[in-house]
Amino acid sequence: MLDLLLRRCTLPDGRVDIDIGIQSGRIVALQPQLAAQAANEIDCAGRLVSPAFVDAHFHMDSTLSYGLPRVNQSGTLLEGIALWGELKPTLTQDALVERALAYCDWAVAKGLLAIRTHVDVCDDRLLAVEALLHVRERVKPYLDLQIVAFPQDGLLRSANALRNLQRALDLGVDVVGGIPHFERTMSEGAESVRILCELAAERGLRVDMHCDESDDPLSRHIETLALHTHRLGLQGRVAGSHLTSMHSMDNYYVSKLLPLMAESGLAAIANPLINITLQGRHDSYPKRRGMTRVPELLAAGVPVAFGQDCVMDPWYAGGSGDMLEVAHMGLHVAQMTGQTAMRQCFDAVTTTPARILGLEGYGLEVGCRADLVLLQAGDPVEAIRLRAARLLVIRGGAVVATTPLQTASLHLPGRPTAVDWRKG
Repeated sequence: MLDLLLRRCTLPDGRVDIDIGIQSGRIVALQPQLAAQAANEIDCAGRLVSPAFVDAHFHMDSTLSYGLPRVNQSGTLLEGIALWGELKPTLTQDALVERALAYCDWAVAKGLLAIRTHVDVCDDRLLAVEALLHVRERVKPYLDLQIVAFPQDGLLRSANALRNLQRALDLGVDVVGGIPHFERTMSEGAESVRILCELAAERGLRVDMHCDESDDPLSRHIETLALHTHRLGLQGRVAGSHLTSMHSMDNYYVSKLLPLMAESGLAAIANPLINITLQGRHDSYPKRRGMTRVPELLAAGVPVAFGQDCVMDPWYAGGSGDMLEVAHMGLHVAQMTGQTAMRQCFDAVTTTPARILGLEGYGLEVGCRADLVLLQAGDPVEAIRLRAARLLVIRGGAVVATTPLQTASLHLPGRPTAVDWRKG
């Protein structure tokens, strides 16, 4: 007797009419017309069943703080950083925890069951660190939260940042972060990359660095990150986030950079909603898109994930924890509208970030954890197009969220009574 049996599923790789048998929180069978009984059986009616969504880049310490202490009037990155600096002294642990838990509720409702969040370590009190460590334990039954120690004000630019970052790691933070382009000089930025990579190598940790979040084509810290990743044997454990300066770099330099990144086993994390909003602010026209070179990175063999980055905080007034919205924006901004490319955008919010985070047992194969989403769509492309409803969200074989079928009733003479947005 299985715990749960999902009948007539379509999988992201194109397999159809697949039954998924779940026992003790794991997938134990995956085949057509599975001859088995279950305590709970659900007919998925040919709809798409996907592994849970994964957000590779987020800032949970600032989420849902929009308007505190005031609204970002210019909408720029630098004003957002300044606002966060004003807000930090007034933060309380209770408020941080409350906002983070509220966002985690949103995430679960959207089928988002794993998040890598950066946490600012430049506040000597480490309030946000302690708050998110508490949240990580609270949400563990239904959401994987991976925390990055992030020196928002610069590792070398902020007086106690290195000491605070080490303290955060001692408390149990998972990943080493950085922001080399925000240091005082290019050379100090490069030095911060060296220090942080060596620290990660000593502790056996992963690295995820805000890197070259700039329109400056000479911001090339990703090159230094690739160097130290290779030198220290960190291949497969390091990600460069944002990488927006690559959109402004000349093609000759990029032709050298892409193979270097691939050789070093680097991953890239783009944040389409935020990159397209914050970059290109100094341009009139023509105006740069700002997002990194996603198709070119993928063609070079560099894994690329998409992140939500911000939701209702000093940098961004929008967002809802919907990774299909993120994929939808990424598809458009990167001009990834071919059939294969659109599926790569779906991968960028599911399987690719799961690999970057090193999630154990993630996927849709026998033996994987039963962390799944039933979508009101027939395939990944349709799911992105419709930002499809998450009809069921399953964590460890248990249903943790449901959403009704999305329909609209029409009252038009001579027309159908309901709208079906699907193709065909």
